[in-house]
Amino acid sequence: MVNILDKITKLREERNWTEYQLAERSGLTQSTISSWYCKKMLPTIPSLIKICNAFGITMSQFFLEDNNKPVLLNDYQLQLLDAAAKLDNEQYIALLEFLQKL
Repeated sequence: MVNILDKITKLREERNWTEYQLAERSGLTQSTISSWYCKKMLPTIPSLIKICNAFGITMSQFFLEDNNKPVLLNDYQLQLLDAAAKLDNEQYIALLEFLQKL
C-alpha cells in the first residue's frame, strides 16, 4: 500500500524541490504541507489533486506501486488519445490501420 506522505516526499525529492517549491507549484501553503508531516495527517483529496497536478501526474499514477512504473505521455500522445476517444468503432479501426502502415 502506498504511504501518501512518503510518496509525496519521494516525488518532491526526485525533482529536487523543497516543500516551499512544492507549495508554490501546487497552490497550497507551505504550512499546510508541513502540517501533514508534523501532525501525521493525510492531505484531503482536493489537496492531493493539486499535489499531483504540480508533479504533472494523475492520481492513478500517484497510487501506482513503485514496481509498476507509470507511463508518462507527452502532449502529442495525450492529444492523439483524446481525438481517438471521439471516434466511432469504424473510424478507430481505420485510424489504427493507417498508423500501422506508416
